[in-house]
Amino acid sequence: MGKLGFISIIRTTFDVPLAEEMTQRARAALTAAGHTLLGQAEAVTTLEQAAAAAEDLAALQPDLLIVFQATFADSTMVMALVHTVDAPLLLWAVPEEHTGGRLRLNSLCGINLGGHALTRARYRYGTIYAAPEDPAALSKVEQYTRAAVARRELRTARIGRVGENPAGFDTCLMDVVDLKARFGVDIVQIDLQNEAFVEARAADPELVQAAADRLATRVTGLGELDQTAVKGTLGAYVTLQDRARRDNLSGYAVRCWPEFFTELGCAACGAMSMLNDEQTPSSCEADVNGTITSLMLQALSGEPAFGSDVVSLDQERDALVLWHCGLAPLSMADTEGDEAPGTTIHSNRKLPLLMQFPLKPGIVTIARLSEATGEYRLVVGRGEVVRAPRAFSGTTGLVHVDGGSQHALDTILTEGLEHHISITYGDYTAELVILANMLGLPVLQL
Repeated sequence: MGKLGFISIIRTTFDVPLAEEMTQRARAALTAAGHTLLGQAEAVTTLEQAAAAAEDLAALQPDLLIVFQATFADSTMVMALVHTVDAPLLLWAVPEEHTGGRLRLNSLCGINLGGHALTRARYRYGTIYAAPEDPAALSKVEQYTRAAVARRELRTARIGRVGENPAGFDTCLMDVVDLKARFGVDIVQIDLQNEAFVEARAADPELVQAAADRLATRVTGLGELDQTAVKGTLGAYVTLQDRARRDNLSGYAVRCWPEFFTELGCAACGAMSMLNDEQTPSSCEADVNGTITSLMLQALSGEPAFGSDVVSLDQERDALVLWHCGLAPLSMADTEGDEAPGTTIHSNRKLPLLMQFPLKPGIVTIARLSEATGEYRLVVGRGEVVRAPRAFSGTTGLVHVDGGSQHALDTILTEGLEHHISITYGDYTAELVILANMLGLPVLQL
C-alpha cells in the first residue's frame, strides 16, 4: 500500500477521550490494511501545532494526506496543512450516536467547514464519512492511495519520444511545455536515425541472442522468420531497454513506420511488445499522450497496459475489436485458448518481428488522455475481453464495453477522440476518476 500522512484534529471543547479513541481506531485500521502512516501519532489541537506537524510531514513526502476530523474545528488547521504538504487530500469524518444528549464530536460539520475553505482556495480533495473500521472507508483510502501513487509517478515520469508522429496523425500530437506544467511529465526527444537506429545496429550480439532465446520459450514460430529482420527488432529492443535504464525513462513513444521497415529493415512492434511486458509502456506512431495513458493504468494496476486501435464492431458479441500490429505484451495473451502465442510478419510491410495472439478474457479498464477539444480530458471506461478467435493478424481482442459497445463507438466518433485507447486488466475505473480529479481533468465516460 502507500505512505499516508495522517493528522488527527481535535478541538478540546469536545469529547477528547472519544476523539482520541476514534483516532487510534483509525490508525490501527489503516495500519492493519497495510499502509505506512507518516506524521505524529498525537492529534493537533491548535493552529501552531498544525503548522509544525505540516512542516514535519512535508519532509517525509507522503503519497496521500488524510486529515482525520476527530472533532469539529474551524478550517485554519486544515488550510495550514494543505499549504505546506504537497499531497492529494482526503478529509475523514466519523459518525456518532444519536443519544438525545450532547453532540460529542460534531466531526461531519468539521469537514464541511474545511471543504468550503478548500473549495474557495481552489484545492481539490476527497471525503469519507464512516467509522474507522468501515470496509467502504478503507476501500476508498486504498483507491485514493493508488490514484495518489499514480499522480506521483506521473510527476517524475520521463518519456522517450523516438522520432515524430507521422504526417496526418494529429491524434499523436503533444505539447511538451503543457505536459510538464500540467502533469510533471518530461519528454526526452530521441533522434530516430542518428540515435535509435545507430544504437540498434550496434547492439551487442550476445544480448540480442539472449533476448531471442528468452522469447523463444514464450512464443511459437520465431525460428521460421527472417532472422536478419528478427535480430534488427531485437537489437532495437535491447538498445531501448538499455536506454530506459540509463536515462531513467518511464516509457516510449516510437515512430514505428515507415523508417523501421525501409531503413532498419524490421518492425518495431516486437520490441515494443517486449518493453510493454516489462512495464516500460511503449506506444506506436510517437503517441506520447497514449504512453502517458498507459503509465496511468500501469501505476494503478501494477500490470502492463496496451495501447490499441479500435478497428471494428462485433455486433453479435456487442464488442469493440481492438487491434494493433503486434505490440501487446505477452502477459495479455490468451494461453488457455485454441491458439498459442506466436510471432508473425507485418501484414502490410511483410517484415518481422511482431507478436500474434488473441487477448485473454477478463475485466479491463479502458482509458485515454484526450486532447481532442484542445483541452485535456480523461476518457474512462470498463469492459470485458471475451474469448474469441483472432479477428485479424497481430495482437487483437474483443472487448464488451459496459453501457454497450455501440454507444462507446458512437462516443469515440462523435467526440472525435484519438484513435488509440489503452487497457489494463482489472477494474480501476474508480481510481481513474479520483486521479482525474487530482489532476483537474474532466472525465468523459465511454
